[in-house]
Amino acid sequence: MDKRLELHYEKLSEIYNDLWETRPDYPDWMAEQIRDHLRVTEGQRIADIGVGTGLFLSRLLPYATPQTPVVSVDPSAALLELLPEDPRLHAVQATAEEVVAGDVSLPYDTFDAIVIKEAVHHFTDLENTLSGLAQRLAPGGRFLIVALPPQIDYPLFEAALGQFATEQPDPEEVAAALELGGLKATIGYKEFPLSVDRNKWLRLVSDRWMSVLSNFSEDELAQGLKEIEHRYTTPQLEFNDRFAFILGERPAA
Repeated sequence: MDKRLELHYEKLSEIYNDLWETRPDYPDWMAEQIRDHLRVTEGQRIADIGVGTGLFLSRLLPYATPQTPVVSVDPSAALLELLPEDPRLHAVQATAEEVVAGDVSLPYDTFDAIVIKEAVHHFTDLENTLSGLAQRLAPGGRFLIVALPPQIDYPLFEAALGQFATEQPDPEEVAAALELGGLKATIGYKEFPLSVDRNKWLRLVSDRWMSVLSNFSEDELAQGLKEIEHRYTTPQLEFNDRFAFILGERPAA
């Protein structure tokens, strides 16, 4: 992880729990989507790459045991420190690239289920990293990647939306990388409606809650906030979170 992102996530860890006040039903909704796509059973070997604070693990933990914990990988020590203390979790501070390269010790050689939620845009080599992770999927395993598409409906300033589009890989690219790793890939989309207090939204943007906002200087961010204030004037901001669910499956042996 480069220094800019490392500092971003250190700062984000201080306000992380506050982010979900704007959408309290969302973590449970997303956790359920992840569980339903992965179709895990008790005792299976699960990896969450880019786990953050483990917010979306709630639907997977019942299938884990202290003997078969969820391998929870993230490059940010600050975020991993916020993981719940649970013997069914095995935290690993590492990037996805380090996992593929074998630079870190993991409790399993292969996995029955792998999930990556909103982290693939940080990969320095998308194709080789995803195909490498795919090769660690056991027969019959499922690999789920949840990502925002390049074009999003967020009430941000134009420069941020443009920067986001350049950083976010197209879901078709993600699917192609999984197929390179020997998986059969499918893509589906689901939306989650949001209604956010305008002032709360402005504070979130000011706190750079999205990693794309770390690209902008203080002056650029201040100008962007003025643009948002001018463009979005209603007390409540209504928009949709639209997610791509890219699922890779390895045939059973």
